Amino acid sequence: MDGSEQAHANASGMGKANASGAGLAIASGDENTAHYFLAVALILSAVLLSAAVYFSMSSLSSSIAAIKFGTAAGAAPSAGIIAAAPAQQGAQGQQQAAAAPQQQAAAGAAIINLAGLPFKGTADAKVAIVEYSDFQCPFCARAYPTVKQVLKDYDGKVKFYYKHFPLGFHQNAQKAAEAYECALDQGKQWEYHDKLFDNSQGDGTGLNIADLKKYAADLGLDTAKFNSCLDGGQKAAKVQADTAEGAANGVSGTPTFFINGQAVVGAQPYSAFQQAIDAKLAG
Repeated sequence: MDGSEQAHANASGMGKANASGAGLAIASGDENTAHYFLAVALILSAVLLSAAVYFSMSSLSSSIAAIKFGTAAGAAPSAGIIAAAPAQQGAQGQQQAAAAPQQQAAAGAAIINLAGLPFKGTADAKVAIVEYSDFQCPFCARAYPTVKQVLKDYDGKVKFYYKHFPLGFHQNAQKAAEAYECALDQGKQWEYHDKLFDNSQGDGTGLNIADLKKYAADLGLDTAKFNSCLDGGQKAAKVQADTAEGAANGVSGTPTFFINGQAVVGAQPYSAFQQAIDAKLAG
């Protein structure tokens, strides 16, 4: 055997011996130590696994709670056609957001104070219709001729009350509502009501202070009294009281009608009013 073969043989033998020796040393001399480290490793693995499961369950519980909260917060249907102005849009966006009428079932009969409130129709009519409205709302303007037709067709069977719910993003709605109340002081509220809807636009055109005063003059009101009433904000509290009452009854947009306490929301077609009124008359 030459030197190289001897060297390879020696190296192989040393490797085998070292490997065999090392294996024997672990098996025979450090067996207890190995078992100890194995047990520790198993315990640590169990702890880590338990922690992972705990945090996963906590995260799942939080997610479920968040879903329940979100569902509860968003469960209530919109109560009107125009409920709020989109934060990122202007007047055009408000119009687009109001494109599709919605219907809301009433949770129960509304509580509405009608004491001393003027009405159209017959005093002993079986059906009372109350409208919460906004003179600048385009959908209130759309409902206006429908209401007129209802009152004509159900003459003697229904009576109609008007209440205010000016929306905050309609810049002229509050003063227009106050102007209606100033006209009421002089017994011309219905004429003034019609004048406003016949001339107003959703962008506020036709409802500026100058316009409101002109309509009073056109209807033959005492303009000095009317102008003093309007300029002095004498009816602001009355309008705000109507709005608060409407909100308490679930109103959040306009127009919202209550037919013997049942909500009919939006610029609904004539048939929607007909169905609700006929049901009340038959009940």
